[in-house]
Amino acid sequence: MPWLQLRIDSSKQDADKVEQAMLNNGALSITLEDNANQPILEPKLGTTPLWQQTRVTALFEADIDSETTLAKVQRDFNESRYTKTDTETNAAEQTQLASYWHIVEDKDWEREWMDHYHPIQCADNFWICPSWKDAPDPKAVNLKLDPGLAFGTGTHETTFLCLQWLAGQQLQDKYIIDYGCGSGILGIGALLMGAATAIGIDIDPQALLATADNVERNGISRERFPVYFPDKQPKSKADVVFANILAGPLVTLAPKICELLAPKSLLCLSGILASQQESIVEAYTPFINIDQINTKNGWICVTGHSRG
Repeated sequence: MPWLQLRIDSSKQDADKVEQAMLNNGALSITLEDNANQPILEPKLGTTPLWQQTRVTALFEADIDSETTLAKVQRDFNESRYTKTDTETNAAEQTQLASYWHIVEDKDWEREWMDHYHPIQCADNFWICPSWKDAPDPKAVNLKLDPGLAFGTGTHETTFLCLQWLAGQQLQDKYIIDYGCGSGILGIGALLMGAATAIGIDIDPQALLATADNVERNGISRERFPVYFPDKQPKSKADVVFANILAGPLVTLAPKICELLAPKSLLCLSGILASQQESIVEAYTPFINIDQINTKNGWICVTGHSRG
């Protein structure tokens, strides 16, 4: 069955009112997105940031009367926006919403996504392969991945840069910490490249589940890659620490992350925009020596080693 999609171009101030008006009149789901190429990369905790120009998109059942529904959305929006008692003044101040109706074809959206996720080559002998596709090079190291709801597929520049660096390291018998493990892609990659053991740390329960599933999918015992919330993590120090999160948390957590490093061990940081390089270098220079900064499409990966 097809669906009807209503898009309304709104402002930051009115987006919540548009959303509520849609929900009042039968919207099954609501999506808010940037309507002016104004990304918000690191919102403050506890906030719901919106863009100055926000597109609000609602999905409705196909058998609704689109004209009547839009009229009701328009009415509810204006009633929520103006609270004056003078109806004539209110009528003069009515705002006409910029709206567009679209027919959305019914699809198996999970299958649609799966069809467009292909194997990724990170190095000559290292591939990231969706679990439902055959490995392009069976003789290479092939990491089988089903990310689920957790971040980390290898398609984003931050993860790819970490994987590329990982592929060039000597990891035989090393102990790895994947801080902010997401899908577990970095810790699993390290184990497949020869590391002895790894642990995954994340604040998101979905990430811990995804990591555990992907560990099993790659034929690795869970004893070699257990996962923890930060308050339950072991206190042992690692030979290599990955932290692919965001620049803000990386700066805040710099002392804590560096405490996980054994002497002369390696640190790989990513999730960082090129414009944020200075703040990362400043935060970590007191604890480590910076070795290299690699860049891809405006994102960077900072690597270094601990002293001692």
